Amino acid sequence: AKMLIPLSIQHMFAMFGATILVPILVNNYFHGEGLSIQVTLFCAGFGTLLFHVLTKLKVPAFLGSSFAFLGGFATVAELDTGIFANMSYGEKLPYACGGVFVAGLLYLVLAMIVKVIGVKRVMRYLPPVVTGPIIICIGLSLAPSAISASQNWILALIALGTVIFFNIWGVGMFRIIPILMGIVVSYVVALIMNALGMTNADGSAILSFAGVASAPIVGVPKFFLCKFNITAILAMAPIAIASMMEHIGDISAISATVDRNFIEDPGLHRTLLGDGLATSLSALIGGPANTTYGENTSVLALSRVYDPKVIRLAAIYAVVLSFIPKFAGIISTLPAAIVGGV
Repeated sequence: AKMLIPLSIQHMFAMFGATILVPILVNNYFHGEGLSIQVTLFCAGFGTLLFHVLTKLKVPAFLGSSFAFLGGFATVAELDTGIFANMSYGEKLPYACGGVFVAGLLYLVLAMIVKVIGVKRVMRYLPPVVTGPIIICIGLSLAPSAISASQNWILALIALGTVIFFNIWGVGMFRIIPILMGIVVSYVVALIMNALGMTNADGSAILSFAGVASAPIVGVPKFFLCKFNITAILAMAPIAIASMMEHIGDISAISATVDRNFIEDPGLHRTLLGDGLATSLSALIGGPANTTYGENTSVLALSRVYDPKVIRLAAIYAVVLSFIPKFAGIISTLPAAIVGGV
């Protein structure tokens, strides 16, 4: 029991880098009027707890922000016809979330199909050769985000190098959190460069702490309700096909790691239901899509502790952090070049 807290902190660190990277990237697409880090952390934590309830508290999975929908967010940000003609970026955001809401509902459709025709028949059509390339495509769709690295190549390359180093040569826990290590190491370098008076290529300051000073310590995340428009829905909802494949791959991986067949018990229909509802609820209140996190499956493999309680505690931490704007403010100071490198 006394190991519960350090183990759950590991899970929080594992999901953290990637989970906050999604709102940071979406903020770039929406020119500073994108998703809130606080809302994202709340939705990750709450979505994970909801997933655990719907899967009978059996599956040790953490739900973090999905990268699959970033291309969709970028597309909606640039819509400029019809009702989007004179909208600011911030006004378009609820429509992007509306598309994610519908995407989450598509999970429920697949969950019903799985329940009706049986999981074995469905899995026959979804071998790794189908799910693998889809996950590769999600990775490739992130490539444009790396272009922000050009602001400061030194920082970007340090971030990139650190992630690669820990990914290949990292030992134990460090191997699971390469993204977090990349952010931390390059941020420390940014602090030193900033202190020495160095600037970005365009002459702008490397770090700006104006937002941190003004952010309160405790505060409610900035929730907003999503809105619906057929164009935005068509840009976002079909991405669910890719993220559902990713989900099936992840649940298979967790099953293999823990040596229990979660696709049979509690059943793929329940895990899909949990992931889909978590995504729809997140989008409803202004958060990103949720997805099962491979990073946390790695933590399971390394720690060999498969108790879902540990993950539920990590989810509670994420919810608590979401009510600390000062914390989100510090994260928001991350230079774009570091994000690009990561």
